[in-house]
Amino acid sequence: MAQKNVLITGASSGIGYELAKIFAQNQYNLVLVARNETKLNELKKELEEKYKNTVWILAKDLSKPEAPQEVYNWTQSQNIEIHELVNNAGFGDFGKFHEAKWQKQQEMLQLNIHALVELTHLYLLNMVAKKYGRILNVASTAAFQPGPLMAVYYATKSFVLHFSEGIANELQGTGVTVTALCPGATESGFQAAAAMEESKLVKGKKLPTSYDVALYGYKEMQKGTIVAIHGMMNYLLANSVRFTPRALVRSIVRGMQEKSK
Repeated sequence: MAQKNVLITGASSGIGYELAKIFAQNQYNLVLVARNETKLNELKKELEEKYKNTVWILAKDLSKPEAPQEVYNWTQSQNIEIHELVNNAGFGDFGKFHEAKWQKQQEMLQLNIHALVELTHLYLLNMVAKKYGRILNVASTAAFQPGPLMAVYYATKSFVLHFSEGIANELQGTGVTVTALCPGATESGFQAAAAMEESKLVKGKKLPTSYDVALYGYKEMQKGTIVAIHGMMNYLLANSVRFTPRALVRSIVRGMQEKSK
C-alpha cells in the first residue's frame, strides 16, 4: 500500500494533537478535523515542515448533526481515501444532571456518540471492501462504571466501549480492526473544559500526559487490540468493577468525583 491517510477528529489539542504528531512521524498523510481553524493551520505548518507529508485540515464542529456527513463529503470530493480513522473528539460536563444546561448535554451526546458512530459507518464500508482499515475510538476508564456528577459523559463512554467491541467482533477476518482506547484522567484541556479542576479525581494528582496516552493508543491500534486500557492501575480498577457490588461502585465514583474541600 502507498502512503496511508489517517483522519483524526479533535486534532487541535490534547490526545488528538499528540496523535497527529505521532502519525506524522510514522509517515502518514493526515486529515485533521477540529473546530479551531487557527490551531489546525499551525499544526499543519509544523507537521508538513518537519515530516514532509501532506496535511489537510477541515474546521468543523462535530457537535452539529450535519458535520460528520460534511466531513465525509469533503474527503470524497478531494479523492482522499481514509485508511485509518481516529474518533478522538469529545468533551464532558461536571455537575448534577438536573442542574446542567440541556444544550450542553445534547451537544455532548451528538459529539461523543452520534458523530463517532456516523463517521465510523461512513468510512467503514470502503475499508471492508479494500480489506484494510484501522479505527481508534477514544473511550475512557469512565466506560466501566456509572458516573455520578458526570452521568452523561460516563454513559457516552460506556456506549463507545460497547459499540467498539461489538463491531470489532463483527469485523473479524475482514482486515479491519477496531480499538477502544480507555485512558484514565489525563493531563490535557479536558478537565478545564468540563469544569472539574477541583474534583478529587484530578486535583493535586500527577496525571499521565496526553503524549503518553496517545503513543500507547497508537501502538495498540497498530496491533489491533480491541480494548486498550492505559496504565496498570487503571486496568486493575476498570476490571475490579465486575467483582464489586454496584451500589458500592456508585458510592466510590461519587466520592472520587466530589470537589475537594
